[in-house]
Amino acid sequence: MKHGFIWVDAFTDQKFGGNPCAVIFLADSLSDQQMLTIAKEMNLSETAFVVKSSKADFGARYFTPAEEIPLAGHPTISTIHSLIETGKITLKEPLTKVSLELKAGVIGIEIHREKEGGFQIVMSQKKPEFLSVHDPRKISQLFGINEADLLPNCPIQTVSTGTPQLMVPVKNIAALQKAVLNVSEYKAYKTGSDFFSPHLFCLSGITPAGSTFARHFGVPPDTTEDAFTGSATGGMGAYLWHHGLIKNPTFIAEQGHGMGRPGSATVEVVGGPQNIETVKVGGKAVVILKGEIEI
Repeated sequence: MKHGFIWVDAFTDQKFGGNPCAVIFLADSLSDQQMLTIAKEMNLSETAFVVKSSKADFGARYFTPAEEIPLAGHPTISTIHSLIETGKITLKEPLTKVSLELKAGVIGIEIHREKEGGFQIVMSQKKPEFLSVHDPRKISQLFGINEADLLPNCPIQTVSTGTPQLMVPVKNIAALQKAVLNVSEYKAYKTGSDFFSPHLFCLSGITPAGSTFARHFGVPPDTTEDAFTGSATGGMGAYLWHHGLIKNPTFIAEQGHGMGRPGSATVEVVGGPQNIETVKVGGKAVVILKGEIEI
């Protein structure tokens, strides 16, 4: 059976920037194993599968080359962009709202039309959960940095806005740039912990527009580094606001520049620091490739 797909670069307005995602249509007929097989073949950080939903306007499932995950950012931006591209979502002026059912639950999507003709896609992530706190000494060893490279007096903590991510704040961009994952020790540590993947970040952008810069790591068969991680960006925003590390709950997050795939997102934390309702993460996307896949 043939399935149409669109390859999209998300969290960028430039081709071959941001984070790539393949969006597979009419995926209800695919089994879980077939979806995983396609994700392995695409060999991207995630592949999105558009499915029907009885609870929302659209449904989607996201697979890494290793497993299904409950919520992700750049596949959401890519999926909504693809639904617009194929005419399944018709844009209104100046705002279009749709709902999307993911494994983590139903989330709201806002699509903002811009005067110059483009649009920005904004996802509302799940209410944040602040989970386990980790030993700074152990975590620094996992990433080949010194304990002194960590942002002082800040917990290393698992935060989930749909997918649990390990938040690791570091002092500066230099600390980020020297981080190297110790794969064997990391795998052993992750097995006994509560997070899906780690997000290292600092409180300065790589460009004048940014307020934060981040790197996000993985281990094979998943990609070893993610170009832009929307779910973890949401968790990072919640973490920063909750712990009083930012004065403004709205900012620009940057990631991927060191990989030659620069990406950025708008972040808005909604609610007080101790009662965050949601984190809105928004970005643009561009289509790279359209085709069909047979399975």
